[in-house]
Amino acid sequence: MATKLKLLPYKEYKGVQKIYSVIFYYLPIIGSMYRRRVELCLAECKGGGDILEVGFGSGLTFLNLNDMYQQIHGLDLTCDVNVVKEVFAARGVHPELRNGDVLHMPYADNQFDTVLLISILEHLKPNELVQAFTEIKRVLKPGGQVVYGVPVERPFMVFVFRLLGYNIREHHFSTEIEVAQAAEKVFQKNSVKAMKAFPSFIGSVYEIGNFTKA
Repeated sequence: MATKLKLLPYKEYKGVQKIYSVIFYYLPIIGSMYRRRVELCLAECKGGGDILEVGFGSGLTFLNLNDMYQQIHGLDLTCDVNVVKEVFAARGVHPELRNGDVLHMPYADNQFDTVLLISILEHLKPNELVQAFTEIKRVLKPGGQVVYGVPVERPFMVFVFRLLGYNIREHHFSTEIEVAQAAEKVFQKNSVKAMKAFPSFIGSVYEIGNFTKA
């Protein structure tokens, strides 16, 4: 059965600096693409005890992850963790949230069954990727998985983001190829899957990696 992203009403999301970006998930056509990339990442998550989402933002995945894991943990650079906690506590979801970054995570060794990163790793410089994956490996349990999603940069995608007032060249530093290559240096590869655009002749627009700590 396909994973369907469970969303709160748009106006309930709070706690991030650019809350307007959440509206993209509710728009015609573009919204379908935004939701689909998250759904494909969630479909790779195996479930279990503890999951860490790095860069959780406003918590768009939390309703789904709450059905799959016993405890959600989240790490984000800038969000107001207390505000995000309040939003989900009202829904009976109680994530453990902290501020911090993927290169220096404030967690014990061998703590998580899954680490999830959706549209995060492309923001790192290529020379930071192996460090990030090494840190992810440290906090994963043996046999744990890392699931990530990164955009495939194509002229069409650059154009779409331009329409949205977002110059991806100022924010995306690593390609999907560089991310996958770095992951393979640290982890055992399970799969790397492409998400096709609509219309399909445009090609792949997103890539989902699933790797295991051996």
